[in-house]
Amino acid sequence: MIKAIVAGAAGRMGTRIIHNILNTEGIELAAAFEKQGSPAVGKDVGEVIGHSPLGIVIEDSLEKVIDKGDVIIDFTFHEASVANARINAKYGKAMVIGTTGFSKEELAEIHELARKHFPLVQAYNMSLGINLLYKLVELATRVLGEDFDIEIVEAHHRMKKDAPSGTAIALANVIAKTLGWDESTFRFCREGIIGERPKKEIGIQTIRAGEIVGEHTVYFAGTGERIELTHRAASRDTFARGAVKAALWVVGKEPGVYDMHDVLGLK
Repeated sequence: MIKAIVAGAAGRMGTRIIHNILNTEGIELAAAFEKQGSPAVGKDVGEVIGHSPLGIVIEDSLEKVIDKGDVIIDFTFHEASVANARINAKYGKAMVIGTTGFSKEELAEIHELARKHFPLVQAYNMSLGINLLYKLVELATRVLGEDFDIEIVEAHHRMKKDAPSGTAIALANVIAKTLGWDESTFRFCREGIIGERPKKEIGIQTIRAGEIVGEHTVYFAGTGERIELTHRAASRDTFARGAVKAALWVVGKEPGVYDMHDVLGLK
């Protein structure tokens, strides 16, 4: 039985991850923690997530619980995830990180720590559908090439802290890599008299509104026709299930950086 430690246990994703752990064979909740000062610290996990008591108290740091588990599941905040990776480098536990908003430097540090010290599944979106979308977008880009204008539109709830979403950036990276372009072709904002759209450009636009869980559409617009590839998440359980699947997969792997294509066998 794999023992999981959940970071950000009282958050939107943390609570759904715990619910999914409780309903998945082969894995159990061993411990949970929150940031210092959180009102959830010291409470039973079950009480916090709307479940019957589980006999597991939410602690205020990873170091207090890291000996209890085999894998750490972290969907928190970029600075917190970096700190947790640094702590875990001393222990070598498997990690699953679905946090978004990392700087290039932060992500590079986490990946370097993983390559040296622990197996890590890191992905901005762990749903099966999104990871299939990456493959479909790669195929469409390869077939349509530079003859079609490519735009990405993403929408999330009003509480999301980073923009554009990590998934939108990942989609843009898939397109750029396929075309042999780089990040200089990403266009995040248009305003005023901008002139004709350049051919060598990937538009990335952001919507923040209400309780939208997550929507991503990639437009391939050519002369006389348009292709739209869309993924809409109706529930955070979509991502939580992927995180739990990743946790089951990563335990026992060699130190290194893996993604959901490894977990789902899409490579």
